[in-house]
Amino acid sequence: MLGYEFMQRAFWAGGLIGIIGPLLGVYLMLRRQVLMADTLSHVSLAGVALGSVLQLNPALSGFAVAVAGGLVIEQLRRSYRTYSELPVAIIMTTGLALAVVLMSLKQNLSKSFSSYLFGSIVAVSDTQLRLIAVVAAVGLAYFIVLRRPLYSLTFDEETASISGVRTGLLSFSFAVLTGMTVAAAMPVVGVLLVSALIVLPASLALRIASGFTAAILIAVSAGLLGVFSGLTASYYINTPPGGTIALILLLFLLAAIAAQRLIRLKRRHSKYRNPLHSGKSVQEI
Repeated sequence: MLGYEFMQRAFWAGGLIGIIGPLLGVYLMLRRQVLMADTLSHVSLAGVALGSVLQLNPALSGFAVAVAGGLVIEQLRRSYRTYSELPVAIIMTTGLALAVVLMSLKQNLSKSFSSYLFGSIVAVSDTQLRLIAVVAAVGLAYFIVLRRPLYSLTFDEETASISGVRTGLLSFSFAVLTGMTVAAAMPVVGVLLVSALIVLPASLALRIASGFTAAILIAVSAGLLGVFSGLTASYYINTPPGGTIALILLLFLLAAIAAQRLIRLKRRHSKYRNPLHSGKSVQEI
């Protein structure tokens, strides 16, 4: 399998996105901005359509429009502080409307869009791989250098502002990074499933982790395992890689939830069988 160059590019791209995507997802979930990734994926689709119509590089145009969409969402979020979900709805509908209109302007555009919608191993070109590598490097540097102010911003924005953190600039830079990551992940899992690679590993990590650092490590590990196993399965059973990766990550999450419930049931059963573990004396029982 790895003897083919397109599979090598796919594994490199998937590994890079499998690191930065779940890492970003942990912060998005804790900030209650999970739908932002899904919204920017639709905005990125409009950028891809725009690039195809204007005969530009679709990957680069989708990247630029996704970053711009992230900035607009952050600006609208500050304008509608009471209705935090409203900016997401506005940008999502706008992105979908633009994508539909732009696709109608070019008759043969819908056929080439399948790789962007659902992900395609052969869609990862050398240019896209370099773009993904740059995004991953920038993202890792961003989270390492700004880990303390980001931590404060994530859990309490008002307290972070009082303590001297420039919350406005940090929030805008975080929105830009989100747009970059979403646009970079398109070739691997596709526009329609890009949020799955960001959200599902983070959901698993926050479900079972005992702390913030553990959540990040678990999310990244689950993301890498899901991407590599999904790409391998899609190669051998000839299924779309994006959907395969998303389903495997969903299985990881369901398995973790089931394992947690089994452990809780076992603990309750052991307490029932051995009442001394409940903290009560034999006389009280």
